[in-house]
Amino acid sequence: MRILEIESKPLRGAPCVAVAGELDVAGVPELERALDAAIADSTGAFLIDLCELEFLDSSGIRALLRARALLGREARALALICPPGPVLRALDLVGVSDLFTTYATRDEAACALVPPG
Repeated sequence: MRILEIESKPLRGAPCVAVAGELDVAGVPELERALDAAIADSTGAFLIDLCELEFLDSSGIRALLRARALLGREARALALICPPGPVLRALDLVGVSDLFTTYATRDEAACALVPPG
């Protein structure tokens, strides 16, 4: 089992919280605190990087949906950086993947954040 790691990893000036390891019910309170603080201290589009997340259970999915709702109150967009694999499959199986804009890599998300000029 890999310990849950949460860190701020801004991307092209946009706030981004990166989550690594395994996210289950035990780690959700820590993630929610980190997301709440990052959302409160930022403006504009918000990213959650799940590239290094190896496991996501239903409580973790609920935490992502909660962040989406908090941002939605301020008409702010939330995007996930989530490559194909078990985490994206979990979001698909629960039927919520369509609720998120999803990018497979940080580079793909960065290109979407800054229009080509």
